[in-house]
Amino acid sequence: MKYVPSPIGIQYSFAFSALVNKSGRMQYYKADSIKPDNKVRISRTEFIDVFNTYKIISIKPIQEKKASVFQMEFYI
Repeated sequence: MKYVPSPIGIQYSFAFSALVNKSGRMQYYKADSIKPDNKVRISRTEFIDVFNTYKIISIKPIQEKKASVFQMEFYI
């Protein structure tokens, strides 16, 4: 999948990530727009609830050669 980043920065409240850890398990994170490097781990249920109920302004696929699952980050 090709990803073309937007040349325009977006304004968002929170960023949510679904990433694979070293053992192959999915981990879910939430980051505030003020401190994006300060990620807090959240439950799968919370991640799914946010994905299904909030208005998403952008989705960023995260590609790794070794990962065989779809990883992503989205912004609300």
